[in-house]
Amino acid sequence: MHPAKSVIYFTTATGAGYGLFIWLALLSFHGLLPADKMFGFIALAISFGLVVTGLLSSTMHLGHPERAWRALSQWRSSWLSREGVMAVLTFIPMSIFAIAWVFMGNNTGGVALIGLLGAIMALITVYTTSMIYASIKAIPAWYNVSTKLGYLILCLMSGAVLAMVITFIAGYRDTSFYMFFPVNILLLLGLMAKVLYWRHIHSNKAVSTAESATGLGRFGKVSLAESPHSSDNYLLKEMGFKIARKHASKLRVITVFMGFLIPFALIGIAMHYLGGNMKAFALLVAAFSCILGLVFERWLFFAEAKHAVTLFYGESKI
Repeated sequence: MHPAKSVIYFTTATGAGYGLFIWLALLSFHGLLPADKMFGFIALAISFGLVVTGLLSSTMHLGHPERAWRALSQWRSSWLSREGVMAVLTFIPMSIFAIAWVFMGNNTGGVALIGLLGAIMALITVYTTSMIYASIKAIPAWYNVSTKLGYLILCLMSGAVLAMVITFIAGYRDTSFYMFFPVNILLLLGLMAKVLYWRHIHSNKAVSTAESATGLGRFGKVSLAESPHSSDNYLLKEMGFKIARKHASKLRVITVFMGFLIPFALIGIAMHYLGGNMKAFALLVAAFSCILGLVFERWLFFAEAKHAVTLFYGESKI
């Protein structure tokens, strides 16, 4: 599949934004974040900013972005529509929680419960995003449980890293240290999820072949005699995007190091061996590395996926 920049930003930014909100709500619910108005404003502004800009960027991939609102009416049959509906509904408890914290200085009690509701709805929204891709049977690389697990784990992982950095810089060192264990667990889980996903999509087992797609398998091996089109068309550009295996391997290495290993190492070094400004700098670099690594991961997620339609354009199997 063609890795559109708008969709890459959408999936990376909304995942991190929702993930950050989830951790802010959880920390508030457990009384680990004081109701400081300025901190609440900055932290929630980052969360809302990532979510809103991500959602807006997703409309840029549409032929008519101005008609995006019409997709909300198809929630009975479309995961894209369900995601839109959930995104809108999730803003209700998220906004109530934010208003109570920023303007009333309250993030405990009933307000914390509303924030927790928003966190649950945010996680459901991320799940609906994953299902946009995991429900497409014509793309075997996406049509599996690894896609759903990957989206959920990476959302919580990136959000946790951001929450850890923000709380440390704000001076809430105990809260930041409290995040050390879940951040490291999620980084390891995220790495495991991606390795298992890559092993799955590059197994030798073919889900569909040119023989099964054309129904001519009973006559023997099917090969392309002539291309259906004399030049590239929309299907080939959007669904027949190819990336060389050697380039994919290099990008995977970059993803593993920048998205998981470097943040894991920097966070461990910062929390145990550094102090003051050096610790803050190391945590900032860890967060930047993590998000940038996820951009590479998301690009590969789209670039390595093969659509069944490519079987009619010379692909032997998917």
